[in-house]
This record gives sequence, structure tokens and C-alpha cells, in this order.
Amino acid sequence: MRDLTLEKYRNETYLDFTDKETVRRQKEAIDRIRNDFGREHKLYINGEFVEGDQEPFESRNPSATDDVIGTFASASREQAFRALDHAWEAFETWQYRPARERAGYLFKAADIIRQRRLEINAWMISEAGKNFLEADADTCEAIDFLEYYAYEALRLDEGMGVIDSKGDHNKTIYIPMGAGVSISPWNFPFAIFTGMAMAPVVAGNTIIAKPAPDTPKMGYLLTEILHEAGLPKGVFNYVTGDDIEVGDHLARHEKTRFISFTGSKAVGLHLNKIAADTGENQKFLKRIISEMGGKNAVVVDRDAELERAVDAIVTSGYGYQGQKCSAGSRIIAHSDIHDELLERVTERVNQLEVGNARDNYDLGPVINQKAMDKIMEYIQLGKEKHQLIAGGDTADTPDEGYYIQPTIFSGVEVGDRIAQEEIFGPVIAFMKGESTEELIRIANSTRYGLTGAYHSRDPQKIEMALRKFNVGNLYINRGCTGSLVGAQPFGGFNMSGDDAKAGGRDYLLHFLLPKSMTVSPDDEIDVDLRFFRYADGSEAERSKSNNGIEQHLEFSGE
Repeated sequence: MRDLTLEKYRNETYLDFTDKETVRRQKEAIDRIRNDFGREHKLYINGEFVEGDQEPFESRNPSATDDVIGTFASASREQAFRALDHAWEAFETWQYRPARERAGYLFKAADIIRQRRLEINAWMISEAGKNFLEADADTCEAIDFLEYYAYEALRLDEGMGVIDSKGDHNKTIYIPMGAGVSISPWNFPFAIFTGMAMAPVVAGNTIIAKPAPDTPKMGYLLTEILHEAGLPKGVFNYVTGDDIEVGDHLARHEKTRFISFTGSKAVGLHLNKIAADTGENQKFLKRIISEMGGKNAVVVDRDAELERAVDAIVTSGYGYQGQKCSAGSRIIAHSDIHDELLERVTERVNQLEVGNARDNYDLGPVINQKAMDKIMEYIQLGKEKHQLIAGGDTADTPDEGYYIQPTIFSGVEVGDRIAQEEIFGPVIAFMKGESTEELIRIANSTRYGLTGAYHSRDPQKIEMALRKFNVGNLYINRGCTGSLVGAQPFGGFNMSGDDAKAGGRDYLLHFLLPKSMTVSPDDEIDVDLRFFRYADGSEAERSKSNNGIEQHLEFSGE
């Protein structure tokens, strides 16, 4: 069978916001969705929109906190558990749906997102405080996840390649695990929510998806889209509410088969402990897939192209206000070029403008008051111990929001807190090294291992960095953010997570179980394993379950 992923899959192209007409259309979309601000939103359980049992909560615009994006239902623990029961009920039939049918729902959802793209961007700009390009990149990545995982489900439906032995006929297939929980973050509120929920679904599992409390609207939009696409009831459930009442208790439940998490190190480690604790009646070992942040470095060696490095530092450090787990918050420069690089970066940073995301400023707000307080505590710590080069305060804007100036510190040493702890804001720390070896040693000095960038024009130094710079995603002569689905599978190790590689060829395997089957030949028993698949059952059933998929795949040669 042909390699469907690499042959058919293409990344979605970003909109060009240097084009005035595109900007105008995006601004019009922002104005339109403001008419729906304040609307009430329900839970989505077993294919129905239902009220929550607990007191609802508000989502507010971090650019202008008087704006109420919407009111969202809060589920009780009992409602969350009912959603889990419905997910297991749906699993009984969903696990046997042909892979082509499951993939078809994802392709349909991707097409609906394309049709609603500017609207989705507008909600993200308003609820998450992203500028136009950051929002559109998030929406594009959601499309990418849907299509890439759909193709991957088709590829994995062929099973694992095995050989026959001693006359036996052997086949190894991948079977889904059951009903699980996804707990997603606010910083990529549409893309990561979509990818974390739909990867297990297209593999044949069912899901309860809990969005971050700061960005529930983005999860609700996907819920609407999946409902429109006709996804069978109970396969996907959208449950909002308290992190403990919903998230923690669902993670602990004996019937939760897997936990998919993206967020902070502290919460990730907490969920790892929960997953390891088997309940008295639990039939399985819980699987956890976790991504827990980073303290990423942009390393600039003495022979680097400095202007290119400056671009990488500013983009990596201040894109979406530094609120990316991949953000480049440490700048480790060779002492010979450190001062010049610092001067150039400072000049560029002083030109950045901060303001309301709806006006497409370079930097918008951070997500909430708690985040703002935490970042300002780190900035105060930096002022006490290091040299403040730029920023260092809240930003004055006409709007009441969570605005912080892009900030630079220099004179930072390896063991300093702002060199070791994830700040998750628009703060970068400059550090020095005397050799390529020392630069890389400093880069590897944290507990994290997510992303990194190395800048040099010397092939031997680049080869050293490729071998010794220990991160899950390493980039040479570019920034350390902006991975693309299918091109740069994303994930890190150490305290950055289990390196599950979202958007990569191994990712769906985290939601599948290999099942090896052997039939010993017998003249009176005719079992042909060549066409046995856990979903399709037979070629005849397979041909009946296209679900409109042919318009996407063009299987003329299969």
C-alpha cells in the first residue's frame, strides 16, 4: 500500500497579514463575533448539549477584561463520570468502525474549519490575546492535526509488518484502548485541544475533552464543528469545569484508560502519580501522554550570522508574549559576540509595540492576572540580581488588560532562577560562554529538554550541536518555535515530558495496543488473515465505509 501520509498530506498555508485586504477581512470577523460576546455555553455529553450542575464561570478577554467572551457550564463530578460512562458505551461500536470512516469525520471537520477560519481566528484573538498571525497559525495547526492523524490512522490500519513462521500465518494489528481524558492548555487553545482529542478518536478510542478554564470558547468551537460533521454520539465529549472537580477526578477514575495532558511540570508530575496508582477494581495500567513545558535556549556561537540570530531570538522569545512551551527564554552567546548581539537584540526589542490583540500589535496581553503576577515576580527577582537591559514593567495601554513590556536581562549565570525556571512570559535572559562546548553545556544545564536552537556557520560545530544539544526539537540557524505537523514532530524529554511527538508518525501508537494473531494451517479451517483488520473486517465492509473520504484521498491505484 502507498505511503498515504507523506504522499497526500500537506501543511495548511498561513494567511498573509502583510496584505491589507486580508487584515481588513480579519478585523471585520473580529467585529462580527463581538455580537456574540456573553453568550451561554453548555456541556456536550453523549451527542447532546446539556446544562452543568455547578455554578457557571466566565471567560474574559485578556486584552480588555471588561469584555465577557462567554459564560460556560461547570460540570459536577457526577456529570463528568456520566460522560465517561457514555464514552465507554460509544467505544463498544466506535472501535469497530472502519478506519476510513473514522478518518472521514476528521477530514470533514478540517473542511468546516477552513470555511470558518477567520471566525475561529477572531475568537482566539479575543479570548487568548493572540495577534493575527499567531491565531491563524494555531487554526492552521488544528487543520494539520486533523488531516495528518486521519492519514496516519489509514496507514496504521494495515497493521505491523511481520513474517510467517513454521507454516503459521501471522498478523499484528493495532487495536484502540478505550475511553480516555484529554486535558489541554490555553496557549494553543484550538490546535492542541483539537490534536489531543482527535488523535485518540481517529485511532478508535473515545474521549472526554477538558479545555483550559481560560480558553473554553476555543474547545466549544471544535465541539460545534464535530457535531456538524456528524460524529457519532459519545465518541467526543466536551466537559468544562473546575480543574479538581472535573480534571483530577476524571484522571483518577478507575475506568479512565488513558490521560493525555499538556501543561505545567507541576500538574504533569501530579497526573503521572495518579496514572501510576491502580484502583482496586482497575483492569489495566493507565497510560499517560504528557508534555510539560521547557526552558529553551537559543545558542549563538562566535561565527554565527548575527542578524539571523537576532530574528530568531526576538521571534522565539516574544512570539505570543513568550507564552509558548517552546519559547526561547535563554540566550547563550559566545563571549566574543555577546555584547554586539545583546545590543542588536535590544534595539529590535525596543521597537516592539504592546497593545490590544484586536489591533494586531507585536505583543498582546498575557493570559490572566495570575500569570501577570508570576511574571512580574520573576522580573523583580531579575532586577535584584541581574542587569535590566530592556522592559521590566507593566505596559501602559488604553485598555485594561494584562500587558507586560518585553524584557531583557543580562549577566545571568547557569544556576540563577531565571535561567532554570519556566517564566512563561516576555522575558529573556542573556548568558555567556567561552567555547562551543561550554555553550552547549549551559544549554543542557536545566531539568527540561524540549526545544533549542543553535547558530553557527561552521559545519563541525553544527555537527557537535546536533550530537550533544539534548532537546526533543533542535533547530539549526533559526528560531526554536514554530514546529510544523508532519515536518518537525513535537515533544521533549526529561522534565519536558515523555517525548510523545505530537504531529509525528509515532503519535497515534500511544493510543493503540498491538495485537499479534497466529493461525496454524488446518485443511478443515479456512481463516485468511491477509484482509483481517480490527476495523474493517473484510474488503467488502471496507468499500462500503468511505464516508465521503474519496474526495480527499483519490485512491485510484489502490
